[in-house]
Amino acid sequence: MSNSKKVAPISGFPEYLPADRIVEQSIVDVIREVFELHGFSSIQTRSVEPIDRLSAQGEDTDKEIYVLSRLAGGAEQGMPRLGLHFDMTVPFARYVVENAGKLNFPFRRYQIQQAWRGERPQEGRYREFTQADIDVIDVDTLPAAYEAEIPLVIADIFDRLPVGEYVIQVNNRKIPEGFYRGIGLDASVGVIEALRIVDKLDKVGPDAVRDMLIGAGATDEQAGACLALAEIRAPDLSFVDRVRALGVTHPVLDEGLAALSAVIAAGMAGAPGRMVADLRIARGLDYYTGTVYETQLVGYESWGSFCSGGRYDALAADNRHTYPGVGISIGVSRLVGLLVGKGLVRASRSTPSVVLIALANDNVVARLASAAVAKALRQRGIACEVAPTAAKFGKQIRYAERRGIPYVWFPGGTAAGAGESSGDEVKDIRSGEQVPADPASWQPPADDLRPSVVRSSGAGSGTGGESGAEK
Repeated sequence: MSNSKKVAPISGFPEYLPADRIVEQSIVDVIREVFELHGFSSIQTRSVEPIDRLSAQGEDTDKEIYVLSRLAGGAEQGMPRLGLHFDMTVPFARYVVENAGKLNFPFRRYQIQQAWRGERPQEGRYREFTQADIDVIDVDTLPAAYEAEIPLVIADIFDRLPVGEYVIQVNNRKIPEGFYRGIGLDASVGVIEALRIVDKLDKVGPDAVRDMLIGAGATDEQAGACLALAEIRAPDLSFVDRVRALGVTHPVLDEGLAALSAVIAAGMAGAPGRMVADLRIARGLDYYTGTVYETQLVGYESWGSFCSGGRYDALAADNRHTYPGVGISIGVSRLVGLLVGKGLVRASRSTPSVVLIALANDNVVARLASAAVAKALRQRGIACEVAPTAAKFGKQIRYAERRGIPYVWFPGGTAAGAGESSGDEVKDIRSGEQVPADPASWQPPADDLRPSVVRSSGAGSGTGGESGAEK
């Protein structure tokens, strides 16, 4: 029975056409390859977690959690209330505790999955999205060297992606925490609340942040000091002297400056020009305790962070141990949304097929001959498909053109106007060149073997909507 009712799209749940899906898959392939090159092992966790565990990550998360329930039959006996996870870190922490006896520590994991967040959809922000995470987690203590390693992995990935210029912004939560304690802000506003307010600086601007800090209990002088700290940004170790020049002292501040110095020094050596100390970066979630990261694309700063994360010391624990870790998350859907939505990149074709096997006619013999060619090519890793009908060869060639398939294969060498020949022939429909070919040995150029993703001409600076990847 047909239904003529118009299908209405649901905002916040992106779906891509085949060519755009090739862009997404190519990005995921690069991310996966680099994660594995750096020794991270793949895991997958369930899509749901108990509501009380998800909502424990901060008051702002409650309104973002999608609750899972059965349409009929009521609640299942003994089953906790479940929600779809809004990031990968909370499920990963639970996974580590449940499997601690089976894992080798320090445990290096990567995870590429979908997550769900109930927020207002807009450019760069979705209700259903794909994230790609890495974490290093250990038992009781975690060497600080991992905090310097994580952004170098991200630099390796972004250098391989068609994203243009980017910058990895790094801070250490102990710097603002120690600074806020040093100016007495812990007694009025509170450190966590001050961090949350300052984290909104890029979204609302310094005047609004000042008003919010004063409204929360800070003096005008304290608010000014917080903004002065947040203005410090440097691609080298000069940030230390600039913080010291503000005249605030506290032991926690000293720890943070030393830790961030080590990360920036590693960035200067391993990814020169890609990493900066940016003391306005705070990250809003409660569980961060050390280094924090955000990554922006130059020219698209208004989109916010495409990649973020940090160190956490108490997210995972059992009765015997704590499992401190450090990790970072790439907002894959956000990145694809920008690259595809702004026309910054395109796929060379919308299908994996590199060859269309023509049909001379619709009899069984001709179809078996074309199928045999296709099988021989596929056995050697050459993606292909057989023409849907035995139309005139000109129409079959035009079908390949519409699909973006660069080659047409003629079994037995029969092509329009070519007459009969004893062997097969293959035609590059872009150049018109047609040559004899053997399915057991013919190989397309490497650039044609798989669809490629290229940066569009004129791609460069841009503007965009609000974003903000959460690890």
